[in-house]
Amino acid sequence: MKNIKLHCRVMIGLFAGFWVLTSCSESWLEPKPLSFYTPENTYIDAAGFYSALATCERLMRHEYFGDGADILTEMILSDLAVEGTTDKAGPQMNIDVSLLPDANLNSVDRTKVGNYWKEGFNGVKYANVVITRIDDAKYKDEAERNGVLGTAYFHRAYHYYKLTHQFGDVPFLDGEVNTPQYNYYSHDRWSILKRLKSDMEFAYKWVPPTTVQGKTTHEACGVLLMKICMCLCEFDRAIEVGKEIVAKHPLMKNRFSSNKNKANTNLMHDLHSVEGKLDAANTEGLMYVMAYPEIEGSNTIQTMRNGVPYWESKAILTPDGKSGTAKFVASNEKDPALDNNANYGRGIGRLRPTSYYQYKIWRTGKEDTDLRGRYNRDSWKRMEDLYYNNPSLKGKSEWYGKHLVRPVNLSVNDSIRSWYSWPHYKLFVPDPLNTEKKGGETPWYIYRSAEVYLMLAECYYWTDQLGSAANALNEVRTRAGASPVTASEVTIGEILDERARELYYEEKRHVELTRVAYTYAKTGKACEVFGGRVYKMDNFSGPGGTGSNVKKEGYNFYYDWVITQNNFYNKGVVTKFAEYKLSVHHVLWPIPASAINSNVQGVINQNIGYPGAENNVKPLELPTESMVE
Repeated sequence: MKNIKLHCRVMIGLFAGFWVLTSCSESWLEPKPLSFYTPENTYIDAAGFYSALATCERLMRHEYFGDGADILTEMILSDLAVEGTTDKAGPQMNIDVSLLPDANLNSVDRTKVGNYWKEGFNGVKYANVVITRIDDAKYKDEAERNGVLGTAYFHRAYHYYKLTHQFGDVPFLDGEVNTPQYNYYSHDRWSILKRLKSDMEFAYKWVPPTTVQGKTTHEACGVLLMKICMCLCEFDRAIEVGKEIVAKHPLMKNRFSSNKNKANTNLMHDLHSVEGKLDAANTEGLMYVMAYPEIEGSNTIQTMRNGVPYWESKAILTPDGKSGTAKFVASNEKDPALDNNANYGRGIGRLRPTSYYQYKIWRTGKEDTDLRGRYNRDSWKRMEDLYYNNPSLKGKSEWYGKHLVRPVNLSVNDSIRSWYSWPHYKLFVPDPLNTEKKGGETPWYIYRSAEVYLMLAECYYWTDQLGSAANALNEVRTRAGASPVTASEVTIGEILDERARELYYEEKRHVELTRVAYTYAKTGKACEVFGGRVYKMDNFSGPGGTGSNVKKEGYNFYYDWVITQNNFYNKGVVTKFAEYKLSVHHVLWPIPASAINSNVQGVINQNIGYPGAENNVKPLELPTESMVE
């Protein structure tokens, strides 16, 4: 723990210098003038470059931490969840309206699509400083130099992997940007992925293993290499890398951490607890973002605020019509079970799970004993687990101290935001520093061995090795206590269901669904979950046309899957301010209009289906070879 704290302090201290050197103004790629933190003082050895790359590692944390974190947008624009904030206009419910190029695309109360664009290119920019200046420093040997370069390649590829699945064809920055530039052109996403593959082969070879949490690891490079290989349909190489990773990093299958004997917990609680993530015995964690408990400069993850229902509201009434719940229990209350705030967190219901995630994937007979599932009352919580605890009821109402009962006349708005089940084991993070328990400081997984097994299963699926796919799925399923699946049960639906069970609030769900959609279109493989439907690249985003908002199946797998599984979008649920809507072209997000309009000497293409796409030009092809190696 002493070494962890020291590493965190070093990261925080060195971040300041690197930020001053490389941060940009509101223009998406305009650098600020150099300060006294000059390259001559900083980039003299490997330690200087690693301190710079600590900024990239910190940037990865921002995606998951805080109120309305970016990761919510990835989940809301998928099959897993929808926006649950029903008390205002603007949040991403009617996606036809909320995702327009000139809309407010970067707001806690609306969407974080714009922040993914902004922070994606910030991460690219920071990594490119190191890549460009790699030979300005002195190293003890070739391995040290290449380890630094490989780490920078990882961070650049990490952001471009997301950008090419969120926004498609995007500009590729191959080096450091020293002056404002307005002549960017979009690059073909396939050529970007080929470059990333080359870079990540280098990184996987040279980035060393490390036990320092929060640092880029050899295994993390392998996971990202796998993902990129899968994009390019190089499944055999992905399988080879995946096997190497899981051979060295087996799943955690037995209770561990200091919480292993705590009542009402299980292996999943161990795996996702603060203590479990910090435990040196944890062989499953491959890369983390860090927020160390009680360390200056850390941040709170606020998973409970984002993902737990808004139970402290007028929607929660006793059966006789009185306000039933309160943030804080009566001052003289002796029963700790009545403290909903401390026991579950004070949620506001931003991230509202769909019926697909709450019910459909937890099948009777297959997931009855699944430690991750809704049938396990320690792992999942439902509103009926909370108590009527409003101090005004104490001594005056028969309902005080009893479990909640679903109101008979619960409105649509209140049922969306204030009445649903959630994976307590995943979202509960102790928050000792705040009176309202939102989710405190904790490490968070970026990659785990469990995902590697699920990626292996998918690779076997694409190559028609269904027996091997079932075996890989069952490594994850049987560890969780679920029944094994057979080869005949393996479909892309089974694989996506398993990813949902295992990786909620970890994976970028929209990115992964879009990756699968591209793979179907690229390979022409018949999709068995839709009756053998075949997809094509030439109409991937639909027929286009400003304002068309096509809602017809058959163009891409992303839309077909989400519209089938997400009950809010397929039923057109209506709230006070909006109707939930999704269209075919939302497989890719809009390029922010500000990025296109300010780029007066070049052309950044807009995605099909959004205003401005009529001005597109053919994207550039990127050479496979990196300018530095």
